[in-house]
Amino acid sequence: MKTKREDIRNIAIIAHVDHGKTTLVDELLKQSGVFRENQDVAERVMDSNDIERERGITILSKNTAVFYKNTKINIIDTPGHADFGGEVERVLKMVNGVVLVVDAFEGAMPQTKFVLKKALALKLPVIVCINKIDRPEARPDGVIDEVLELLMDLGATDEQLDCPFLYASARDGYATYNEEDEPADMIPLFETILDYIPAPEGDPDAGTQMLISTIDYNEYVGRIGVGKVDNGTISVNQDVIVVNHHEPDKQKKVKISKLYEFDGLNKVEVKEAGIGSIVAISGIADISIGDSICSPDNPSPIKFQKISEPTIAMQFVVNDSPFAGQEGKYVTSRHLRERLFRELNTDVSLRVTETENTDSFTVAGRGELHLSVLIENMRREGYEFAVSKAEVLYKTDENGKRLEPIELAYIDVPDEFTGTVIDKLSQRKGELQNMGMSNGGYTRLEFSIPSRGLIGYRGEFLTDTKGNGIMNTSFDGYAPYKGDIQYRSQGSLIAYEAGESVTYGLFSAQERGTLFIGPGEKVYAGMVIGQNGKAEDIELNVCKSKHLTNTRSSGADEALKLTPPRILSLEEALDFIDTDELLEVTPKSLRIRKKILDSKMRKRGIK
Repeated sequence: MKTKREDIRNIAIIAHVDHGKTTLVDELLKQSGVFRENQDVAERVMDSNDIERERGITILSKNTAVFYKNTKINIIDTPGHADFGGEVERVLKMVNGVVLVVDAFEGAMPQTKFVLKKALALKLPVIVCINKIDRPEARPDGVIDEVLELLMDLGATDEQLDCPFLYASARDGYATYNEEDEPADMIPLFETILDYIPAPEGDPDAGTQMLISTIDYNEYVGRIGVGKVDNGTISVNQDVIVVNHHEPDKQKKVKISKLYEFDGLNKVEVKEAGIGSIVAISGIADISIGDSICSPDNPSPIKFQKISEPTIAMQFVVNDSPFAGQEGKYVTSRHLRERLFRELNTDVSLRVTETENTDSFTVAGRGELHLSVLIENMRREGYEFAVSKAEVLYKTDENGKRLEPIELAYIDVPDEFTGTVIDKLSQRKGELQNMGMSNGGYTRLEFSIPSRGLIGYRGEFLTDTKGNGIMNTSFDGYAPYKGDIQYRSQGSLIAYEAGESVTYGLFSAQERGTLFIGPGEKVYAGMVIGQNGKAEDIELNVCKSKHLTNTRSSGADEALKLTPPRILSLEEALDFIDTDELLEVTPKSLRIRKKILDSKMRKRGIK
């Protein structure tokens, strides 16, 4: 018989990037007494990975738990970026309700819509928290109307429409029921969670049933499966069977060796757990997302949604440039292979396939950000390798027609740049679907555009809008191929010989375009040292110095003025490279190079 477990609430916090989810979780942790009075707590304590801290984004969903009035509230902080949407879909299977955080100025954004749609489809109740209410330009009433409109557009039920609204400032640590209320603390939010979010229910006397929703990985114990106990109880040393809804043949007997529950930021070992508990299990070697853990007498798998397929792929290759092996610690194909396959332990939206060439691997992901985060992580761990330009993954329909992935791009730009953006995106096969006024002198544009049309566009977009534009995308499905797109209208400046760059050589080179290097840098033949102002590639000798004669002194060079070089970040370099180029990635440097370094061979290849 199904019963409710009143001492537990399971919630997920969902929002668009930068609307303050992680900061809100920090405050809930602080005010529930997880930290000691004098404990030094990092800001955004849930973002544990270095890249998450630097970029201020959440990449992996995190579990934590707080206690309020003898009730345990399990909280899951989810990512807001479209590239990590795979994480969010699965997390929602563990919870009984969501807290939707919306910025009091920006209002409902595309990602808010994407995640909310998933939550409503699972019939989850929603608490809306209007955050950053202390912003001078906050407009809470307008935002509430936007959220209600969005709920209606997404087909919310009457109960879901009748959701509670709270006003909060996560940074200052308070939430209130009404705008006029005196701000004090987070108690209104805690109370609303207890009143409005239903307690988990299940049958405590039935056989064990639990769905694995996320995977954690630890060097010492290997893979750790995290999920919610749906029925029965689960205990240490229990014999269970692993089954999967999408793989009917999978049946594997295993023993539960360790069981953990979450408490604050820690995992605490427990002997057993009942219905509604969110637990972590270690000791099952190849456990994966979507597996159900059941008691042997009745192994029935729990249904779950298939993880969305990757849309974009890159080649990861062993570095074979003249500077190979000088800066990295892990350089061989064995290292590269081990590291990429290890990433599959925790990242379910990633695919790695081996190619005919043992030195090259195809890595497919959900978007450029998804893959660039992996590249940056590997680079920091001491790996050295090269990557090719991102290409989209095509499909064919039953009539043999080529289909390509299409995205919806939502763009907010200051009015004066609207023309440029529409022009650029039309050249990249984008179709304008909608155009309207946004707040504060901004225009909102909605485009339907092939995924490959967005590759390499982000950097150009920021330049065109002087850094004031905001662009968000979400995957919309596959559609017939839209025709060829020219990625780059300008060629590359290529070093002609190996050596060290000198001012004299660079001075004559800078008249041809924009340089990526300064004097005193090591270069090799075939390395890209800048961007040409015209469409073709040019080879230049940047290592040549002036010949000395009786009448010319060596000091004359010092009067030459160089324009500072344009230093590319990882994203900009991935955007810049063309299909015949590679990006050489080492812990210390990023170098762009031609795939074929020898200039004669390269010209033959073109012919």
